[in-house]
Amino acid sequence: MKRIERKEYLDWLIRQREKQIIKVVTGVRRCGKSTLFEIYHDYLLENGVEPTQIISLNFEDIEYEDLRDYKRLYEYVKERLVPDKMNYIFFDEIQHVEQYQKTVDSLFLRENCDVYITGSNAYFMSGELATLLTGRYAELAMMPLSFKEFCEGLEEDEKQLPLNVKFQKYITVGSFPYVLKYGYGVQEAKEYMQGIYHTILLNDVVKRLKISDVNMLEDVTRFMLFNIGNRTSPTTIANTMTSKQKKIDPKTVDRYIRGLTDSLLFYEARRYNIRGKEFLSTMNKYYAADMGMRNMLVQGSSSDVGHILENLVYLELKRRGFEVYVGQLGTDGEIDFVTMRDGKLAYYQVAASTLDEEVLKRELAPLNNIKDNYPKYLLTLDELFEDMNYDGVQKLNALKWFLES
Repeated sequence: MKRIERKEYLDWLIRQREKQIIKVVTGVRRCGKSTLFEIYHDYLLENGVEPTQIISLNFEDIEYEDLRDYKRLYEYVKERLVPDKMNYIFFDEIQHVEQYQKTVDSLFLRENCDVYITGSNAYFMSGELATLLTGRYAELAMMPLSFKEFCEGLEEDEKQLPLNVKFQKYITVGSFPYVLKYGYGVQEAKEYMQGIYHTILLNDVVKRLKISDVNMLEDVTRFMLFNIGNRTSPTTIANTMTSKQKKIDPKTVDRYIRGLTDSLLFYEARRYNIRGKEFLSTMNKYYAADMGMRNMLVQGSSSDVGHILENLVYLELKRRGFEVYVGQLGTDGEIDFVTMRDGKLAYYQVAASTLDEEVLKRELAPLNNIKDNYPKYLLTLDELFEDMNYDGVQKLNALKWFLES
């Protein structure tokens, strides 16, 4: 078994080290949060920290079941603190501790405690964190493996494969680290992801929101997986379900969507009016956290590759720290993505191929209708004419773009 290094995430923890703030790591189940803590432990030990200065508890381990009482947990940790030295305290899956925030806040007040926590996302959305931890935290939002991390984690013989072959494996077996760590084949990966999917659905959505009609929730989930990158709304989904003799009202659909996005099984991309410089509140798009899981649950087609690529570009832009929106140009079309950071914008169009002249014109048209001077990109899987410039629109090969820092 090999451990895949998550350098960007590790660097974040290192930068936050010993800052007077609670470090909270969120992310879809099994995306690698616990392993990240293990990697960080090793880093600390290699840089002068004694083993006695690290207190690490995973509350999904039955060994710590009696510490799920916040008072008992606090006493347990307090008894093990090394005086006059910094203590690094790690609580994994801390949502199992009722009123955990009281323990965390009390340790936070101690000058020699550096506190790190993870938990299932349903318990760790920003609104809840702000209430429970009174704003004294920094959040690291983890995601499953990027294509670059996936390629770096392949066995040596697979690293020699063509880029498009590696990409096909990535979207087939999925981006969850354990799939790569254990060298899972397609069938094993599907079985593993089935387990993750049902855990997320039952623990992070059904149990939390007290949903009684699990079959309907699964129908809505499959609809959203099939329609990644398409504009939709609770009303649209409700009407589709009703037309299939599965009656549901838009308010219930909206509740299901909130649960699915809270669990980070999906991400919501809001629409942004480029000319009016305002956010729109309806007909947003949704993107899945992992393509392998999508392929396991819905039957795609050959035309799906464009939607899959668009989904993965969205995730990559999120990984790189951008705010990502769907760009609206009124009657002049739509831009796949508008990114924002530090007051600067960039525009991205995504297509499987633009070797057909009509497709190229169609993809360039919305970008050409934007009259500002912010960067404009066209990402495709083309290897022929992969790096071109069309009057300021930079065409790039998406797979090589994924491998950039």
